[in-house]
Amino acid sequence: MTESVALAKGSTPRILVVGGGYVGMYTALRLQRRLKRDEAEIVVVEPQPYMTYQPFLPEAAAGSISPRHVVVPLRRVLPKCRIVVGEARDIDHERRTATVTTLATAEGGETLEIPYDQLVLAPGSVSRTLPVPGLADHGIGFKTVEEAIGLRNHVLEQLDIASSTRDAEVREAALTFVFVGGGYAGVEALAELENMARYAVRYYHNVRAEDMKWVLVEATGRILPEVGEELGKYAVRELRGRNIEVHLETRLESCEHRIAVLSDGSRLPTRTLVWTAGVKPAPVLAASGLPLSPRGRLVAEATLRVAGTDGAWSAGDAAAVPDLTAENPGTECAPNAQHAVRQAKVLADNLAAALRGQPLAEYRHKHVGSVASLGLHEGVALLYGRKIKGYRAWLIHRAYHLSRVPTFNRKARVLAEWVLAGLFKREIVSLGSLEHPRAEFEAAAGDHGPRSDTR
Repeated sequence: MTESVALAKGSTPRILVVGGGYVGMYTALRLQRRLKRDEAEIVVVEPQPYMTYQPFLPEAAAGSISPRHVVVPLRRVLPKCRIVVGEARDIDHERRTATVTTLATAEGGETLEIPYDQLVLAPGSVSRTLPVPGLADHGIGFKTVEEAIGLRNHVLEQLDIASSTRDAEVREAALTFVFVGGGYAGVEALAELENMARYAVRYYHNVRAEDMKWVLVEATGRILPEVGEELGKYAVRELRGRNIEVHLETRLESCEHRIAVLSDGSRLPTRTLVWTAGVKPAPVLAASGLPLSPRGRLVAEATLRVAGTDGAWSAGDAAAVPDLTAENPGTECAPNAQHAVRQAKVLADNLAAALRGQPLAEYRHKHVGSVASLGLHEGVALLYGRKIKGYRAWLIHRAYHLSRVPTFNRKARVLAEWVLAGLFKREIVSLGSLEHPRAEFEAAAGDHGPRSDTR
C-alpha cells in the first residue's frame, strides 16, 4: 500500500492547475506572463509531459505531420511553472489539497498530496463508451497521439495481411475499416486515413483501392453538426462519392468476434473498428465535491469561477459555462477547442485579478465559425455565416489550425512538413513494432531457455 507525501509549500500563494490541455496549458502560460514570482507559484499536474493539439491528430495518423510536432512539451513552454507528471485522483477543496498519483506511485512509491490556494480544474474529457459487446476487446480510440500513430500502423498492417493471404474471409476483414461517430474526430480521421490507404495500395501488386471498404456509422441523421446542415449534407455526398459508406441514424450493436453488427441489419467482418462517438467529463470532477451540472461538468459562472465556490476555477470540456451571447437564456458554451482557448485567457486574467483584489470580467465570445477537413484538398468551412466547400475550405482549415497551434517553433515545423509533403511522396511504412519494442529481444532471449551457471 502506498503512502502519501505532501508537496512542500512556501508562503507564496500556490495556483494548482489540474490538466495540461488547451485550458490548462494556456491558463498557465498566461499566468506565468502576468504574475511575478512573488505573487504566486504555479503547479501544473498532467498525466503526460506535453499538450496534444488534437485537431492535427488525423494528419499525424495519415503521415502528413510528424507525431512530435502534434505535441507541445510543457516544460519548454512553461519554464516558470512546476510540472508534475501525474493524475489528480481526488480533490478536497475544503482542505485545499489534491491527491495525485505519479509514475513513482505505480512502482510502489508515495502518492503526492498537493496543497493549494487557488485551483484551476481543467482535466479535459475522456472517451465516452457504451456497453457494446466486444467494444472493449476490439475497439480503437482516437483521442491521443499514441492512438493516432497506432491506428496508422494498424491500417498499413491490414494491407500487408490482405496482400499476403488467399483466405477470402481474412482478406475481407482486413480491408474493411469501420469508424463510429460522425463528429470532427471520426470524419477527419476516416477521410485522412482513406486518402493514405488509397495512395498506399498502388505499391501492393494484389490489392486495389476498390477492394477496400470504408464505413462511417453515425447515430443521428447528420454528420459534422457544427458546420450546419447544408455543409453536413455536402460532406456526406463527398464521402459517398469516394465509395465510403455512410450509415446515418444507425448504431453499433455489437463487434464481437470481429464482426460489426449495425442497427440497420448490416454485418461487417472487420479487423478495424475506430470509436469516436463522443466524450464525457474526466472522473476527477465527480471526486472533487464541487457542484456539477446534470451532464457531469462543473457549474461555472460567466467569470469562469466555479459557482458558489471561492478559489476554484474551470473552463473548457470540464465546465458548463453560460453563453452570454446566445439568444436563448440558459444556453451553455459548447465544449470545443475554440471556446477552451478563449476561456483560458479570461480565466487567467480573472485569477490574476482575484489575487490582486481587482474586479472580474465575464466571458463573452463572437462566434467565428467552424472548419473541417475531408482529406487531402477537400474540406468544409462555415465562417461568419458564409459556407465554403472544397479546396478553399481545406486551405482555410489548415491556415486556421496553423495559427492556433501553440509556439512559433511548432508552427514553423508543421508548415515545413506540409511544404515537403507537397514536394515528395508519402511515407507508407508501418512501424507497429514500436508499440512492442522488446518483443524481438524477448523472443531471442527465450530461445535459450533456462540456464544454470556451472562455473
